[in-house]
Amino acid sequence: MHWIDAIARLRAHREAAVLVTLTSVRGHAPREAGAKMVVSAGAEFGTIGGGNLEATAIARARGMLRDGSGTPETLEVALHERAPVQHGTQCCGGEVVVLLEPLPVVASVAIFGMGHVGVELSRILSRQDLELHLIDSRSSYAAPKTPTYDDSLATIHWHHAPVPELVLGEVPAGTHVLVMTHDHAEDAALCDTALRCTHLGSVGVIGSSAKWRRFEKRLSEEGHPQAAIDTITSPVGLPELIGKEPATIAVSVAAALLRTIAVEQAGSVRTTAARTTT
Repeated sequence: MHWIDAIARLRAHREAAVLVTLTSVRGHAPREAGAKMVVSAGAEFGTIGGGNLEATAIARARGMLRDGSGTPETLEVALHERAPVQHGTQCCGGEVVVLLEPLPVVASVAIFGMGHVGVELSRILSRQDLELHLIDSRSSYAAPKTPTYDDSLATIHWHHAPVPELVLGEVPAGTHVLVMTHDHAEDAALCDTALRCTHLGSVGVIGSSAKWRRFEKRLSEEGHPQAAIDTITSPVGLPELIGKEPATIAVSVAAALLRTIAVEQAGSVRTTAARTTT
């Protein structure tokens, strides 16, 4: 499989990987500068030349995956009989520099409700490297219209779901959920279902504090403990950014969400690093 196709497949399967590239070659080497391969936790795609060179790069790439490293690294590998090796002598006679670039699993976000705010929010988030699920119970709203998303950086999935809470069971683990449908009954049903799921990330609900007080009462009557209800953020967004225009609300919600994702990713790296040093 070509390394480009491998990246696409791993991304679709939400598997982290490392892109390995020979950035420079001095003297003789089994591959030319620019040769690439992709390394995941359980597979390799392509080759940078085999032997000790490739085995050393694979070992380091898998170490980066275990550590949760998001920082590119370089390796300098000598290819002669006097060079220290761990995976067999490789005596081509040259020296190479290898660049290892992490390809992490991107965050997943689900927006329920593609009304005015949902569309504005999706426009902002489509410019981020995310997996973006856009859901509406109304068929005419559950498809791209204006603006188009052809140049989006995000991978976008559209869902027409007459029972939108069913989509909560389909989204990837850790998905951040934003509830902003046209129907408060749908919003409440989504909150109830989200609290019954164990695989979701953060959950935020658009609306006033009065709306959320009614939701809290209903969720409590459905048997959810207050500690669980408190994990839902409502009203969602940055409280210091006021304004009721859809675009302003969308900026507020996007900023708060991206901050949550950044904190989550930083915490994941710190946790992995701490685990590897104990």
